[in-house]
Amino acid sequence: MKLRGKKALITGGARGIGRGIARAYLKEGASVLICGRNEISLKSACNELSGAGDIDYVVTDIAVGDEVRHLAAAVAERWRALDILVNNASILGVRAPVAEYPEDVWDEVVQINLNAQFYVTKAMIPLLLPGGSIINVSSSVGRKGKREWGAYAASKFGLEGLTQVLADELAEVGIRVNSVNPGGTRTDMRADAYPDEDPETIPTPEDISPVFVYLASDESVGDNGKEFNARDWIKAG
Repeated sequence: MKLRGKKALITGGARGIGRGIARAYLKEGASVLICGRNEISLKSACNELSGAGDIDYVVTDIAVGDEVRHLAAAVAERWRALDILVNNASILGVRAPVAEYPEDVWDEVVQINLNAQFYVTKAMIPLLLPGGSIINVSSSVGRKGKREWGAYAASKFGLEGLTQVLADELAEVGIRVNSVNPGGTRTDMRADAYPDEDPETIPTPEDISPVFVYLASDESVGDNGKEFNARDWIKAG
């Protein structure tokens, strides 16, 4: 098992890509803590995945600083230290031209997709062990902007920038930071963005999990500040 004995926190772990990562980490021997805003979804995920290993949840709105501090305290109380942080939680917002983009929606998307990632990462850095791994879930539109992706694209570009800053800052203490573009994945968010797409034509969250296992494992100790594409990883594997 590649992750035996490791402790992982996954934001937005109740559904979609986060849930798929949690499943993969449990299979590889990690203990997993997931967080999100919806306790019903979190309980459902834990009930489904509990047979695969040690998993629990903390209800957290990561866009609220006090709740993130509570999350950090829960991690410290449960494990004392952390090996893996997956910044996965995000929202889509709306698909609209910038000239027509609602300002309140813009603020909400940037708050959750970028500011909250900063809050969580800052809170977890003191808990991360040397050799630890931070994995930021990005997007293809966070690397090349496309029309009508507005705040989502801008927030993911910001997350890529945060990844680079953190990679440079944390290298000296032995913590690596990388980003993953999942590509089109069979999730509710993807269905909202592309309602006419046949979901059977795109990979499931479980299909794209190998790159997340690699980056969490000791095999990736030499990788820092890099951009990974899950689709390329599937093909390479």
